[in-house]
Amino acid sequence: MTEFILDLIHSWGYFGIAVLMFLENVFPPIPSEVIMSLGGVMVGQGRFDYWTLVAFAVAGTTLGNWVWYWIGRWYGYERLKPLVDRYGRWLTLDWDEVEKLHDWFIRYGSGIVFVMRFMPIARTMVSLPAGMVAMNQAKFLIWTAAGSTIWIAALAGAGSWFGRQFAEVERFIGPVALVAIGSIILLYIYRVVTWKPKVRED
Repeated sequence: MTEFILDLIHSWGYFGIAVLMFLENVFPPIPSEVIMSLGGVMVGQGRFDYWTLVAFAVAGTTLGNWVWYWIGRWYGYERLKPLVDRYGRWLTLDWDEVEKLHDWFIRYGSGIVFVMRFMPIARTMVSLPAGMVAMNQAKFLIWTAAGSTIWIAALAGAGSWFGRQFAEVERFIGPVALVAIGSIILLYIYRVVTWKPKVRED
């Protein structure tokens, strides 16, 4: 997985970053923290331009979230429930959690899309209730891009700093990325193994 990320960035440049950020939102576990940190390191080494990198990454992230928006909009609130009930273990998601996101969305309005972009898990899943309540697409895309820009710019900035400070940082990129991705996979496996559907009290 680490070699795949590095090869794609080296071969496709900015477009590779956009593709990886798209996949990160649609098919986890490719963590944005790893992708943008690697991209930021290349900024620090003079291979990428900072704001061009951020722009491509935001575009990929926004498109990835748009997929989940349309899943929510196409399925709708009621049609999505049987899917979550059936595949909840593999999604590591309970219908109560979907309802909670839905209720937050109704209570706090479209601005919740912006706020949730800073949350590790909810930043992608919040796109589902946005679609389920048929949030205006322009507002959804604007709030998603705005929140994602701040998050991505911070990650890229941190990577850029390391890239400037440590000339041999590439020696540590592979092992660090491998540990990060491996941790996410192990966390997913743990959640799948220990997942239990919540018993509803009528």
